Amino acid sequence: MSLTQLARARVQQLTPYQSARRIGGQGHVWLNANEAADSGQFNLDCGRLNRYPECQPPAVINAYAAYAGVAPERVLVSRGGDEGIELLIRTFCEPGEDRILICPPTYGMYAISAETNGVDVVEVPLTDARQPDFDGIIARLDKVKLVFLCSPNNPTGDLVDQAGLVRLLNAARGRALVVVDEAYIEFCPEHSQAELLNDYDGLVIIRTLSKAFGLAGIRCGFTLASPEVIGLLLKVIAPYPVPDPVAQIAAQALSEQGLVLMRGRVDEINRLKAGLAGKLERHDQVKQVFAPNGNYLLVRFAPGSEMFARMSRAGIILRDFASKPGLADCIRITIGNRAEMDAVLNVLQKEQ
Repeated sequence: MSLTQLARARVQQLTPYQSARRIGGQGHVWLNANEAADSGQFNLDCGRLNRYPECQPPAVINAYAAYAGVAPERVLVSRGGDEGIELLIRTFCEPGEDRILICPPTYGMYAISAETNGVDVVEVPLTDARQPDFDGIIARLDKVKLVFLCSPNNPTGDLVDQAGLVRLLNAARGRALVVVDEAYIEFCPEHSQAELLNDYDGLVIIRTLSKAFGLAGIRCGFTLASPEVIGLLLKVIAPYPVPDPVAQIAAQALSEQGLVLMRGRVDEINRLKAGLAGKLERHDQVKQVFAPNGNYLLVRFAPGSEMFARMSRAGIILRDFASKPGLADCIRITIGNRAEMDAVLNVLQKEQ
């Protein structure tokens, strides 16, 4: 028996998540991973690196709770939002028995995390209006433990309708958890669903410092939920999930000065995004510019493959979503700094 054959059958058959770094590419302008163009400067105290870190650093928990407007007992910090997703699946889904529900096209790690843990995936595609099919989801609640919604949705940028979400939360009481992934919510904070946490114990919200905070490299995310759910997740999480340097940087990023820096970054990204969207909408090869609620724009070109190749020849690496359902000819463009956006515009303006 080979070593591969020793692995679980699901793992043998699994296609890993195709992250931007895994896909790679040749270029000097990287706009394929929804990263920020800068991170800011931070100070590190190395005096305690000989000690294991705290599982849930109080300085980070308290700072994020204050920022998110929730009680500290409703906050869990983890290795990026991705670990929060996996913890929920490992905590609430019995391998080989339970299922999660996703609404494609959406973030790929929901399905990957389920599959690697032996949990099946039920798909209820987005409607033509790119909203969750709430009737379709509610009809399947008896078959699933977790419903994953992404708002703003990656890659389309659409926001979950709150009235529909409330209807789903009422229907899901005692039957399933509803998880709203708000990785990009800082770019449209008025649309957060966090205000519903006090009314619905079955609501879970995923957050991250990777996007608006410009800290993708430290892998720090948050789960907001009822104290009961947080307590269950703490039974499953690794003993030392947050390295001490990560906790130090996160606490500084969540300080008053750090929040000012983050909000200034968001304002600049939103300005650059609006400018790019305006030019794209007037471009001859653009068929559609999707919802502009994250730090990216999904764009349908005519054809997408030709535009993707042109950008690549210019050293600009974007993310191709043409293989995803309903996204033929679609390319996602991360909003970088002004020079990077100028590079994109220079390619767009040529050969029209």
